[in-house]
Amino acid sequence: MKIQLLSVGKPHDADLKNAIEDFTTRITKYFPVHWTIISPFKNFVSASAMIIKSKEAESILSTLKKDDYLIALDEKGKQFSSEQLSQFIQLRANESKKNLVFVIGGTYGLGDAILDRADFKWSLSSLTFPHQLVRLILAEQIYRACTIMRNEKYHHS
Repeated sequence: MKIQLLSVGKPHDADLKNAIEDFTTRITKYFPVHWTIISPFKNFVSASAMIIKSKEAESILSTLKKDDYLIALDEKGKQFSSEQLSQFIQLRANESKKNLVFVIGGTYGLGDAILDRADFKWSLSSLTFPHQLVRLILAEQIYRACTIMRNEKYHHS
């Protein structure tokens, strides 16, 4: 199984880039993984939030394959403990999913087309985080989940 981390927005912030890359590299010990950064919709000033989300959804959908298992990060999604996330990822691997895609929306979140296409909606927290920080949290939590699957020391419960 491969893991794709997909985010709408600017390239990784310089202050967080090393940490994001560090956790992404650590995940490769368990699964092939890569980031795809999709540029936000350009007509930002004159477009409504709904139009922006719709245009960004088109860009996201164009990167997906039919059999990708899509996990949309959404504030209304289900929350997991780290152990539950580990079980969730392990179950997808057991189901022989080829590609697990985690998607982070742009400034206004994810468009309905993405939420409708999503196989699962996941909420990292009921708190609001800066967009770039979500990337770091996502990478760290996936790494943590991988170490839990292998009963390694990184996670202490």
